[in-house]
Amino acid sequence: MNIIVCIKKVPDTETAIKIAADGKSIDSAGVKFIISPYDEIAVEQALQFKEKAGSGEVTIVSYGNADTAAVIRNGLAMGADKAVHVKDDAKDADSYSIAVALANAIKPLHYDLVLFGKQAIDDDSAQVGNMVAHLLDIPFVGVVTKIEPWENRLVCHREVEGGHEIVEVSMPCAISCQKGLCEPRYPSLKGIMAAKKKPLEEKTPEKTTPVLFISKLEYPPSRPPGRIVGQGAEAVPELVNLLHNEAKII
Repeated sequence: MNIIVCIKKVPDTETAIKIAADGKSIDSAGVKFIISPYDEIAVEQALQFKEKAGSGEVTIVSYGNADTAAVIRNGLAMGADKAVHVKDDAKDADSYSIAVALANAIKPLHYDLVLFGKQAIDDDSAQVGNMVAHLLDIPFVGVVTKIEPWENRLVCHREVEGGHEIVEVSMPCAISCQKGLCEPRYPSLKGIMAAKKKPLEEKTPEKTTPVLFISKLEYPPSRPPGRIVGQGAEAVPELVNLLHNEAKII
């Protein structure tokens, strides 16, 4: 089985984000970038499929600037065989233009399955995976928690509101991976060293006009200070009154 995994470079979850001077992007100075955690799950699932089959190839495809190459190497260190870097310095790229660039890079490749994380943790749009599937004209199943290969099809389990859904899909297809599907492995020292020699092809995407534009970024409002309404049992009626009439949570 030949599997393509699309990954995204995102700020580390422990990074303190600062808004850049333009007011429309983040200041990348001193920021550590990682593979989006849901995308790591997709990489791990691809590697498990390959190991179980005993054959096949796992290819990472990622869109981003020159710094994205280091994050791609992390995916190669996990065990992927090769990678395609859709290299672009555009700062105004939205989900649609990224999806077009990824789909164009994937089209000439031979694949049975395209995996994504369910969403990137920076913008949380959860749009690129199904857009790429549409552009490739292949079926898409989102937010999957279990995948069972069956002949030339896949049986996908997904949590839905109020229940559990099982979807059977033929290949080639695209799937977005949810937490719980598998636990991503840590790259070994051998894997890190081997990643430096694995093929990393660079492609320049055709320019696509974005359809979504960021007009302004703002920090969340500061949390208001706490308030003491009294002490002991005598304060309970006033506390209940405030929770009901002011906070409106009871």
